[in-house]
Amino acid sequence: MIKQFTALCLLFISTHCAFSQSTYPDNNLPGDTPQLFARGILTDGLANRDFTISPKGDEIFFTVQHLRFASFILRVAKVKGVWGKPEMAPFSGVFADLEATFSADGNTIFFVSNRPLKGSQPKDYDIWKVSRGADGKWGEPVNLGPTVNTDKNEYYPSVAKNGNLYFTVEAPYGKGGEDIVVCKKTADGYAAPESLPEAINSKTGEFNAFVDPDEQFIIFGAESRAGRVGSGDLYMSKKNDAGIWQPARQLPVPINSTGLDYCPYVTADKKYLIFTSNRLRKEWDSDKAVTYDEMKNLITEPGNGLDDIYWVKFNPDW
Repeated sequence: MIKQFTALCLLFISTHCAFSQSTYPDNNLPGDTPQLFARGILTDGLANRDFTISPKGDEIFFTVQHLRFASFILRVAKVKGVWGKPEMAPFSGVFADLEATFSADGNTIFFVSNRPLKGSQPKDYDIWKVSRGADGKWGEPVNLGPTVNTDKNEYYPSVAKNGNLYFTVEAPYGKGGEDIVVCKKTADGYAAPESLPEAINSKTGEFNAFVDPDEQFIIFGAESRAGRVGSGDLYMSKKNDAGIWQPARQLPVPINSTGLDYCPYVTADKKYLIFTSNRLRKEWDSDKAVTYDEMKNLITEPGNGLDDIYWVKFNPDW
């Protein structure tokens, strides 16, 4: 009887651990110091950036880029509790695609692409969407149209539960440089873009915002602000009880680094902040001579100055 009870306990512990560890393709959960996310899967020394995970927790999309070639959205799927390897997203692989994000119900992905509206000639970057069919497969991408998209670039969509669409614009809706706007959802589409207030946007540049699905906080990248740590830092603004955005506060070091820190994403349970950084790992600061193998590792492994995906424990009091 004791042996049977022990076996049942071990089976429960094993099953519980397997379930909890399969939430993300990384069993090494972070603390208050950022660490590489899913090393060897989503973070492998290539220029990997931005992140979204389905509400069911079974699909991850992220971007891999190359300066001379293109930008592709990759998909990692979890099947029977086991995460697979990255593969090309079914709607990517031809044009420059990036910055996918799920709708609240998980049936639509919004993303950025320079694919043409007609013909084969790429255009500027627009926001597109692709929906899941009754068979569970992703369909054909649809451009969000001229209310959202302009003849300049639009980037980094983020969608609230009510359908309001936040994104980065180069068009003249804001206060200077790139700015963050919102297109409120309407019965027949979207209202015209509204620039977020000066608590968020400034005369320099703001970009790549993640909005809380309940629109209670927003995390975004900004450049050239007083007190900056790197070439781009992460900031967070919250709404007060009256629903007014409060002046954004810079996230602390070591979340912000001397590199570029951007593309924020907060998990649905609000436990983790996942973001992109091109920070160099500490071995680059050494004045010690390196061997050929050490040099090769420095330039091909994560932390080599290309974009990497990091995660850290989320603190709502930042």
